[in-house]
Amino acid sequence: MAKEVVPHYADWERAGQLPREVFAQLGSLGVLGMAIPEEYGGAGLADYRYNVVLQEEAARALVTLGTVRTQLDVILPYFLAYADQPQRERWFPRLAAGTLLTAIAMTEPGAGSDLAGIRTTAIRDGDDYIVNGAKTFITGGLLADLVIVVARTSRNPADRRGGLTLLVVEDGMPGFSRGRVLDKIGLKVQDTVELSFDDVRVPVANRLGEEGEAFGYLGHNLPQERMTVAVGSVAQAQAALHTTIDYVKQRKAFGTPIASFQNTKFELAAMAAEIEAAQAMLDRAVLDLVDGRLSGADAAKVKLFCTESQGRVVDRCLQLFGGYGYMLEYPIARLYTDARVARIYAGTSEVMKVIIARSLGL
Repeated sequence: MAKEVVPHYADWERAGQLPREVFAQLGSLGVLGMAIPEEYGGAGLADYRYNVVLQEEAARALVTLGTVRTQLDVILPYFLAYADQPQRERWFPRLAAGTLLTAIAMTEPGAGSDLAGIRTTAIRDGDDYIVNGAKTFITGGLLADLVIVVARTSRNPADRRGGLTLLVVEDGMPGFSRGRVLDKIGLKVQDTVELSFDDVRVPVANRLGEEGEAFGYLGHNLPQERMTVAVGSVAQAQAALHTTIDYVKQRKAFGTPIASFQNTKFELAAMAAEIEAAQAMLDRAVLDLVDGRLSGADAAKVKLFCTESQGRVVDRCLQLFGGYGYMLEYPIARLYTDARVARIYAGTSEVMKVIIARSLGL
């Protein structure tokens, strides 16, 4: 982090993406292949705690690794769970090496949290599917060599969740194009794009899992996806606290460091207590996830609490920076803008509350 990321991070933010060579560097260290079986160049260690360490170390350096997190925590699990033997042989060695980049295309202009509303279609034609549709808010879509596309292969009015299938669209397939790169208020180093599919022929050999079963596959990985957001939220809240403590010890007002003011002490003490509570909740959930016992409702509770807590903490930290907190030269400004999306993606706070309410029998 200190040698290869921090010195270049501002340039990557201006470019709006993480360079491909960074993935290759991480691959050479073994980071990207941790969960990939050894026969394909990985370590064969499918323990989510390695992913947690990676996020925490990035946050400690006051940066994020953007699409690396998405590739490891959100997308790779689909390949590990549903890729058949020929697909593993084709893709796993380069996934482990960091030379094959991925994205997952779920969200559409008219379908976000409501995955059953997906309208992108995939019509079977011999040994191919013909894919038509559009996707938006696709993280890592700009550089992706492989895009897992959630498409509708059949429609049953009585079962909106049925008929969805995962297809791997490869860069260069005719009819597959990238639209505009979306300009976000935060997470500048993480490219987010629109994708379109115009009669794209995708071989049946590129289907992940069974036809029509994608909704169940997506639901199976959602707890980890939501935990991934929660891990980042707690780590970045902790980083915000530490950088703010350093700042208030140095910054003087009325002839004395602002750390000496009672208000400053009380604010920081309250934040430290809230972060500690979030960390304890998160740690228990991480162990449950590793043991295969984390329910969807519990993952929703963790994401809800940790992301809302992050929002409160970074806002109060920025306030202690005063006018300097509003300037992008200070990392607290980036932590503030990056934090806002945590309450939106991987399921909004409102969706988390609906999931939790259902678990209460409401």
